Amino acid sequence: MSRKIRYGMVGGGRGAFIGAVHRIAANMDGQIELVCGAFSSDPDRSKASGADLYLQPHRCYGTYEEMIRTEAKLPASQRLEFVAIVTPNHMHFPPAKLALEHGFHVLSDKPATFNLAEAKAIAALVKKTGLLYGLTHNYTGYPLVKEARDMIRAGKLGAIRKVVVEYPQGWLATRLEASGQKQAGWRTDPKRSGAAGSMGDIGTHAENLAEYITGLHIEELAADITTFVKGRKLDDDGNVLLRFKGGAKGVLHCSQISVGEENNLSIRVYGEKGGIEWHQREPNSMLVKWPDQPMQVYRTANGYLCKSAAGASRTPPAHPEGYLEAFANIYRNFASAIHAYNDGRKVDKDEAANDYPKIEDGVRGMAFIEAVVKSSKHNAKWTKLAV
Repeated sequence: MSRKIRYGMVGGGRGAFIGAVHRIAANMDGQIELVCGAFSSDPDRSKASGADLYLQPHRCYGTYEEMIRTEAKLPASQRLEFVAIVTPNHMHFPPAKLALEHGFHVLSDKPATFNLAEAKAIAALVKKTGLLYGLTHNYTGYPLVKEARDMIRAGKLGAIRKVVVEYPQGWLATRLEASGQKQAGWRTDPKRSGAAGSMGDIGTHAENLAEYITGLHIEELAADITTFVKGRKLDDDGNVLLRFKGGAKGVLHCSQISVGEENNLSIRVYGEKGGIEWHQREPNSMLVKWPDQPMQVYRTANGYLCKSAAGASRTPPAHPEGYLEAFANIYRNFASAIHAYNDGRKVDKDEAANDYPKIEDGVRGMAFIEAVVKSSKHNAKWTKLAV
């Protein structure tokens, strides 16, 4: 199909952070076109935000309900094809549900919904409609994350024994939300963020990365989450022991009060034959470790990488690429999936068009949050994920 995929955005207007990231990612490959949006819960701000993006005034909507219902009435050659949801967590479910009910695909920021029940409801709706649902766990878009996954799939590390994944930040080491800072405000508010703070915001990234790379599912966990900053309503630090299906064990910690840390997501995976180590701060290198030979350093964009890693690389070797490019890989693969859907073509499991986080990952993420909170309330009792 030789045309761009059309999308509308919910959220991401003036003053938002992640909306601009999504728009850059969607635009990077020239395959996707923003045609409309409901960019704010304030209708005037929404329309002003649309004007900032040079959208046609009549397609800058005051509410997401108006956008979805109006777009559904347009000719198929004009209406949006998927909805990108970039709102705080409590507003992920309503527009996703309405979009699916009106025949539109959905690509949502993570976590999928406000709670597990909502995520399961979306999963049921996706199954019923046959429409596509994607989730922007953007760290899975990095080339060397895909290389790590491929190595493990091919058995190069042997049976996986141990996974260590961490995501420390320091930006909430003080009660920043009290200053009126928008991003801190909603992330620490249980009415908008959900049952967890740091665990919902960045702990789910760590959980998803561990499952994506290893191909293993977390079966049960023992969690200890803490709110260190006085007056804060949600956790800002957490430590979790993991038991994976198949016998592997793991350790996951995330923190938003680790002073001086930025977005220091990293993962180490150890198998019977070898191990890998990858850091988001320097994403273009991966360490590969063996018991009987020197450690190797894999680098992005080199000819020895697997097909999926090579396909996710965008620049020649040694030219830095990172967060935005990884984010764009999610959008590009989702667009490819929509093209296949429009053509009535079944996508092979190893195609790029199948390589993006789906509603099943969203359900697992919400089950992870629920289990973490439940376990911590019961003195780190081992708790199964309710998937």
